[in-house]
Amino acid sequence: MKKLLMICGLLFSVITFAQAQGGGDRKMPTPEERATRSTEQLTKKLTLSADQQTKVKAILLDQATAMVKMREESKGDREGMMAKMKTLNEENDTKINAVLNDDQKKAYADWKAERAENMKKRMNGGPGKPAGGGTE
Repeated sequence: MKKLLMICGLLFSVITFAQAQGGGDRKMPTPEERATRSTEQLTKKLTLSADQQTKVKAILLDQATAMVKMREESKGDREGMMAKMKTLNEENDTKINAVLNDDQKKAYADWKAERAENMKKRMNGGPGKPAGGGTE
């Protein structure tokens, strides 16, 4: 009987611990949330004026909305979607650069390079993990 109670207690604690982990319930942010978050980041990095913030947020909202539409229309064609997204990103960079002054353009390029480096690290598993993000 003691063993049965011990096993039930252990099972209960494992189930409770697994439930506490969560994380699987995260939903994708809406295009509005993404545009707002990105605008806030750019405002901090580039010290955007109120007028620039409005223009940049509109550009980013259009981009986020277009990306959602692309994901829905891609139907699993990952490579085609990636090519379209790359083109969309280049177009939006041109639009954003048109809103910025020279100092902000340099800071924007630096910020993008930093983000690309962080993305590359995540894709490669980050420090202390094997390249490719896989297991050994």
